[in-house]
Amino acid sequence: MEMARGLYPGCDVWLNNPLRPLEACGTSGMKAALNGCLNLSVLDGWWDEWYEPEFGWAIPTADGAAAADEERRDDLEAAALYELIERRVAPRFYDRGADGVPVAWTAMVRRTLADLGPKVLADRMVREYVERLYVPAAAARRALTPDRARELAAWKARVRAAWPGVAVDHVEIGDDLAEAGAELGATPVVRVRVALGGLSPDDVEVQAVTGRVDADDTLADTRTSGLKPAGGPDLEGQPYAGTLELDRTGPFGCTVRVLPAHPLLAHPAEQGLLALPEDPAGEVAGVILR
Repeated sequence: MEMARGLYPGCDVWLNNPLRPLEACGTSGMKAALNGCLNLSVLDGWWDEWYEPEFGWAIPTADGAAAADEERRDDLEAAALYELIERRVAPRFYDRGADGVPVAWTAMVRRTLADLGPKVLADRMVREYVERLYVPAAAARRALTPDRARELAAWKARVRAAWPGVAVDHVEIGDDLAEAGAELGATPVVRVRVALGGLSPDDVEVQAVTGRVDADDTLADTRTSGLKPAGGPDLEGQPYAGTLELDRTGPFGCTVRVLPAHPLLAHPAEQGLLALPEDPAGEVAGVILR
């Protein structure tokens, strides 16, 4: 703690370059951000989750065959780091106005303090744990009388036995939305068919998971929207439907997941070790917002 008092306030860039994914990106960078320090780190751990260009820089890391060769990996990643410092970090730091102030740099510091700082506070983490986990768990515990406990145990056993037959059969978003593109603010309808494996719609919750799509076709900054049963089951499964709110531009993706649902479950994970299908998300549909 004594060393940190001197390190953080006197630091402009916090460099963290572990070997991804063997060493997680350290949480010391969180404390740096709280002191207005810009992060220069590999996309691992917390930095992979919250990195934005306004908060600092992401160090490129080798993937594929290059990552398997340690010497080649070190050469590639070292060259990438030096180029990043030379071409982007240092020029931004020394680009100063007539008054000697690095305007663009200080703008990044302000964004870091205002937008990233609140995310890395311990009270934010504890508050979310309490709101999302502990409060629902406490409420479920108070409601769990002996009779209801037996009812819940029987329901869990029935769901576990039927879960291997649960699958998302089909996902459809809008009318030719992927081909035609979409406008910001649109609310396309998502329709899915779900095989319930003998369960009823009351036993599950079907969700659309949306977010921006990165270069690896992975969803990031995800949000969930509940889908409702759309009438009785058809020959190919139980239909569900709902609307999505397209409130961001760029590559946009959507997938669907099915979770167990019961009033006495504090969280779907409480159900235990479910025999999930190999591809629980089913089909994926995506569009690009213009």
